[in-house]
Amino acid sequence: MTSIARFIAQLILAALAATVPLRATAQADPIGVVIMHGKGGRPTGYVATLAQTLEGKGYLVANLEMPWSGRRNYDVTVERGAQEVEAAVADLRAKGAKKVFVSGHSQGGVFALHMAGRQGIDGVIGMAPGGDVGNRVFREQLGQSVARARRLVAEGKGNEPARLEDYEGAPGVYPVVAAPAVYLTWFEPEGAMNMQRAARAANPRVPILWIVGLGERPALRKATLSLFHSLPDNPLTRLYEPNADHTGTPTASADEIIRWTREVGGK
Repeated sequence: MTSIARFIAQLILAALAATVPLRATAQADPIGVVIMHGKGGRPTGYVATLAQTLEGKGYLVANLEMPWSGRRNYDVTVERGAQEVEAAVADLRAKGAKKVFVSGHSQGGVFALHMAGRQGIDGVIGMAPGGDVGNRVFREQLGQSVARARRLVAEGKGNEPARLEDYEGAPGVYPVVAAPAVYLTWFEPEGAMNMQRAARAANPRVPILWIVGLGERPALRKATLSLFHSLPDNPLTRLYEPNADHTGTPTASADEIIRWTREVGGK
């Protein structure tokens, strides 16, 4: 072997020796995060950059399409939606995640809080939570639709698709087609998507990162900041207020999510 060839071989061996420990460190005890989009959204929407950022930092990510997406339109019950999240958590653990967090944006944030009352997760991240069916506005805007769904169930038509209604701040009230019995699991004012109920049912051992942007809509910001004080006491529960509006909150929160999940995970 010539001196030049020997020198090149030594460089290659040195490079390999240097990269192996780094790879081992990056893959040791990975953190998993389940991500849920907002109402009418999709995994490729406002949460996409967050998912890409976490994956770039070595996280195991499940970016789900949930039952409230624009395509699915409440096609399954709340319980089935929770099972979808739990299946994603189990899959991340099977892939090697030692700690798994459930996060959601807007309506996904409310559902993430609902998941804090279930077993098998290490923390919850609520990003600009919105869609509290228990608040006054939802009760006023969707009261007639909820009453109609109840009537259809009472008439034995609970599993027949019907034209009902949903509500969101900017678009207002708009139609959705769903089975009334399924619809009610999402929209009963005292049901699963009531944030006060979800806060009361949260497991105190599950820490929560509650994210409310400084540019959030004033009424929603006031309500979600107030609800933070209703969360169970946990030394790792935190409030974070990024300089972002409702839709920009997931992207603006990526660094804090990484910092907090590593803190909870003991890294």
